Amino acid sequence: MNRVHIKTYGCQMNERDSEAVAAMLRARGYRIVANEHDCDVLLLNTCSVRDAAEQKAIGKAENLSARKKKQPDFVLGILGCMAQNRGAALLDQLPDVDLIIGTQKFHQVPGYLDNLRAAREAGAPMAETIVDIGEEAGSQNTIREHVLEEKQVSAFVSIQQGCNMECSFCIVPKTRGDERSRPMDEIVAECRALAERGVREITLLGQIVTSYGRRDYAHTDGVTPFVQLLDRIHAIDGLERIRFTSPHPRGFKDDLVAAYARLPKLCGYVHLPMQSGSNRILRAMNRPYTRERYREIVDALRAAQPDMYFSTDVIVGFPGETEEDFQQTRELFETCNYDMAFIFKYSIRTGTPAATLADQVPDEVKEHRNQILLEVLQKNSKRRNALLLGTVEEVLVEGPDKTGRLFTGRTRGNRVCVFAADARLVGSLVPLKVDRASVSTLYGELVLTGVAG
Repeated sequence: MNRVHIKTYGCQMNERDSEAVAAMLRARGYRIVANEHDCDVLLLNTCSVRDAAEQKAIGKAENLSARKKKQPDFVLGILGCMAQNRGAALLDQLPDVDLIIGTQKFHQVPGYLDNLRAAREAGAPMAETIVDIGEEAGSQNTIREHVLEEKQVSAFVSIQQGCNMECSFCIVPKTRGDERSRPMDEIVAECRALAERGVREITLLGQIVTSYGRRDYAHTDGVTPFVQLLDRIHAIDGLERIRFTSPHPRGFKDDLVAAYARLPKLCGYVHLPMQSGSNRILRAMNRPYTRERYREIVDALRAAQPDMYFSTDVIVGFPGETEEDFQQTRELFETCNYDMAFIFKYSIRTGTPAATLADQVPDEVKEHRNQILLEVLQKNSKRRNALLLGTVEEVLVEGPDKTGRLFTGRTRGNRVCVFAADARLVGSLVPLKVDRASVSTLYGELVLTGVAG
């Protein structure tokens, strides 16, 4: 009972948590397998941001109940945000689950699996489901181990967990707890170790990543702890690129904007959640900025780095959103000219203030508004990509593409590129002349002599 498969739902934070769990399990002697049909233990690391995400994971777990009936020793676990949100109540719908582990207890998974394994090897009767969703001081410091594939050139580094923002639509403060940051020295040491193992690009992760260390470190000469951390990571030999997600507009003070102009390794790509372009709706969402302030941040970032790329999050159909509110969102969405966007139809999350608001927007109206923004995004992306035709872009070569015949990498603006190359270039920064583009992908040829073979 030592073959484990981890299936991850949701964001990059969840991906990083799953990787850390996998590394801890490997260190304990478990095998991580790529195919769920080959495993003895299947762990679902779940998301609760939208109801659809929870329902997807629940549907998967229900389908696995048949497998447990055929394989009594098969272990099914639910980890992460849905486990934290629903806890033991999940057993009403999923009585066959063996583990329910919350977001501050990922590091306990190996020990709990050891206990289950020992009991079953001893022929003990089936134990009750293990449920652990308690808070644990210092749990943010346990997400530090990595599973690196051969020649892996990019990695996620968790620097901060939890959220104190209390947006009225969001369940994250409940599922992830209060804001907690890791020690800066430990983060820098982790990044340095990754660079020594061949990683060239680091993405710093946090629920509100720009809030990093604000209670733990002093602002120095107007420089926030987050920018202090960026400076220290920037100085690491071997690292070529730095990214981060997910920030909050409130975190884009002058020092962070200026960092894009003075730190060459900080990629010109910003994920800047807008959520709404209506000041009335932003107040109802408890988002502490206005559409005017949001636009100021976008303009300041483009002034610091004219070739800046932007992505965003937008919610359509928030309770009480009128056609006028939506048109304000559409206008700001068009003005900011996003390269990528995650557009969500508002989903009631039980336990959040917005769940009880009057004037819930009909589903068909949400869908219509969602499609309008998707069409705007598609036009923006096509227009931006068309401007890149014939230009030369710096690309970090990541490895073979899905076909195995070509290679893939990303520009500094986070555009996926596909091109012919040699395996020896994995991990290198190469110039790519763009000759074709789809909505989401660039295609081209390397311009260095002799490297396109």
